[in-house]
Amino acid sequence: MGVTGIGGIFFRARDRKKLAAWYATHLGVGGEWGMWMQQAGMTVFSPFAADTDYFPADRQYMINFRVDGLDILIEHLRVSGIEVKTDPSWNTPETGRFARIHDPEGNPIELWEPAPET
Repeated sequence: MGVTGIGGIFFRARDRKKLAAWYATHLGVGGEWGMWMQQAGMTVFSPFAADTDYFPADRQYMINFRVDGLDILIEHLRVSGIEVKTDPSWNTPETGRFARIHDPEGNPIELWEPAPET
């Protein structure tokens, strides 16, 4: 008996419908009712130090989405006018590759393509 996974991520939005549509359009997450079936895989649940610089100081959280085909997703986002930040120092052979974006309300999002299983 115990927790078996994340059942939802809930956060405030100034324009709830517009933000939900943005996530559905650009990341394939959510939709009309906010539901999406995710693939099984590692999920990290990790509080960070209050003074971390891993994500913006004015935000209490950052969503990290596991992705498949990071390069294709980055291109799609950039074509859609979404700024994508990458930094080779974030990537390691053990953990994989990362990119970062912000949603229209400034919430930080990390995109993570896990390292291939060897």
